[in-house]
Amino acid sequence: MKQTVWRKSSIAILSVALINLGMASAASAAIVDTASLVSTDREADLSAVRSRIERADVRAQLEEMGVDATAVDRRIASLNDRELHRLAADMKNAPAGGDAVWIVGAVFIVLIILELTGVIDIFKKV
Repeated sequence: MKQTVWRKSSIAILSVALINLGMASAASAAIVDTASLVSTDREADLSAVRSRIERADVRAQLEEMGVDATAVDRRIASLNDRELHRLAADMKNAPAGGDAVWIVGAVFIVLIILELTGVIDIFKKV
């Protein structure tokens, strides 16, 4: 009994190994130049970030927070290409405060549901 279980399991393992041996695929390797990997344009990203930071309201907010404008320019210039591209993309895609309405609406709906199910009692009945 013990020998037949061992034999069956070894046959199953060998069968799977032989099937996988036939499915092995070859990998190809080639030299990749840096230009093909880095497709960002540093000057375009730098001008996009600087144009948004040079707005009067942004400068006023930075000064209110105690940040020097020349320090911001130096820090932006010291970013590497990947960080600069990410910052430019984030600044381009960032919402201008429009999400606050959705958050307040979602909280209100949750409160209504909790009130209707009896979990909380915010809206007191007189």
